[in-house]
Amino acid sequence: HCTNTRITDPEILERRYPVLLREFSIRKGSGGKGKHKGGDGVVRELEPLRPLTVSILSERRVLQPYGMDGGEPGACGRNLLIRDNGVVVNMGGRCSGDWQRGERLRIETPGAGGYGAAA
Repeated sequence: HCTNTRITDPEILERRYPVLLREFSIRKGSGGKGKHKGGDGVVRELEPLRPLTVSILSERRVLQPYGMDGGEPGACGRNLLIRDNGVVVNMGGRCSGDWQRGERLRIETPGAGGYGAAA
């Protein structure tokens, strides 16, 4: 269980669920430009330790987070299933499906919109 408003600590995530957290980083450049730049999103890449069913309910995968007062929008988020043969499947914002060992789920959260026109 991961949320954007309360980030689950990697140690807790791996202890409670049969997954390995392969990456947890800032999604550099995903915040919108502006006098005040929008905040960058994060990247989480997980790998299951056994076959699982995964469900995702997320927002801002199609429509960008808007900027305000002349600020530019932030980048859309993406939910990617990386198959063990290298094929990448965009899972969209709301889905449920099977997840096998050797596959990875890459969650890229959206960046925030910027505020004010950039100088």
